[in-house]
Amino acid sequence: MNKTAQSVWENCLSFIKDNIADQAYKTWFEPIKSVELTDNALYIQVPSKFFYEWLEEHYVKLLKVALTKELGKNAKLLYKIKMENTYGNKQPFTEQLPSANRVPMKPQDVDAPYKNLNPELRNPFVIPGIRNLKIESQLNANYSFDNFLEGDSNRLARSAGMAVANKPGGTSFNPLLIFGGVGLGKTHLAHAIGVEIKDKYPEKTVLYISAEIFTQQYIDSVKKNNRNDFIHFYQLIDVLIIDDVQFLSGKSGTQDVFFHIFNYLHQNGKQVILTSDKAPVDMQDIEQRLLSRFKWGLSAELHQPDYETRISILKNILYRDGVEIPEEIIEYVARNIKSNVRELEGAIISLIAQSSFNKKEVTLELAKNVVEKFVKNVKREISIDYIQKIVSDYFQLDLETLQSKTRKRHIVQARQLAMFFAKKFTKASLANIGSQIGDRDHATVLHACKTVDNLVATDKQFKKFVEDINKKLTL
Repeated sequence: MNKTAQSVWENCLSFIKDNIADQAYKTWFEPIKSVELTDNALYIQVPSKFFYEWLEEHYVKLLKVALTKELGKNAKLLYKIKMENTYGNKQPFTEQLPSANRVPMKPQDVDAPYKNLNPELRNPFVIPGIRNLKIESQLNANYSFDNFLEGDSNRLARSAGMAVANKPGGTSFNPLLIFGGVGLGKTHLAHAIGVEIKDKYPEKTVLYISAEIFTQQYIDSVKKNNRNDFIHFYQLIDVLIIDDVQFLSGKSGTQDVFFHIFNYLHQNGKQVILTSDKAPVDMQDIEQRLLSRFKWGLSAELHQPDYETRISILKNILYRDGVEIPEEIIEYVARNIKSNVRELEGAIISLIAQSSFNKKEVTLELAKNVVEKFVKNVKREISIDYIQKIVSDYFQLDLETLQSKTRKRHIVQARQLAMFFAKKFTKASLANIGSQIGDRDHATVLHACKTVDNLVATDKQFKKFVEDINKKLTL
């Protein structure tokens, strides 16, 4: 017998009815109508957005189980939300949204070993004095592997992440260091690994934290004289995810405590996942013993997405938001926003918003206007001040030092690079560049540009400086 939307939904309902209270069934499931069945996707119609959100929050797992029994493991559920008289239209307006099949992360119970647990052991994520060690994972359940689309630019990192999620602490990818430029998906992938581990191994304690907050917690523990408690707390974690580990640069105390935590976790078969904006070899002011440990596992780089991946990302965003726009517009946006995933998402969301708020149809003309403004806004950031900031950050200098009169070789070279890129990326005169970068004259700027050109041709390390900074300025 051929399956129909009606027959599939009726079978789902009979299963659901056996698993929830009668009142809940009458309230939340009787008003639903089955609409359409295509391959392994069932479309159901619900009366409001609130209705959709309630089902997703409270019954998504039950719906998933029921639908899987009927349509197999690749079953998909999509909602059609019928809203009457929207914007004063006479015809009802229908919005279409896919099921996220995600529930919020639950707190994790941890049994602290008695040898480590003194009565004052504090969880740095809760108010001092609370001794209950319920640990929030700090994971964002919306950052999953399902919406981290694979392409040539991220295949190694994504595959390694999946391997770690399937067997945390049991692969040679320990630690797993994910690195790459701004907006390429490092944080998304780190969360996705954590979310997948929690799905597969609910008993494991997973913790996501930025290096900045980790540092602040350590400083607080030193002030309150409970550094050992801080270390013991982190030794309880099964999967530790530290975002933006380059933030530890120059912070010797935090590096020291992280070294001890890392060693303990690694030796006890726990998993460490790190993200950084640069590879270990390019990290400055990080202790050698830490850098060597970062290299024990796998360092996987995320690159800028290629055209096909950009198309897939855009289609996925549109599918997620229940929006349909012509193929030529998707292709236009993908061709013109190349730098990173975050800007790509920003552009398509701006386009949808413009269309929705102004009640305009999404046309190629509208797409051109949105993309043009978006690209202009990105390019406008390349000013002499912005160049100086990028160069200063890269060499771990403050702006005052970069602009100072010192003749120390590494500072002179940083200053010359700032002048070189100011000439390359701005329309400012040599005199103007010189006056803004340490109050030099135009001859100094000219000399700096020639020096950089010469060093690029003769010094491999210097050439890498130029390539790295150029990449940061053109992202």
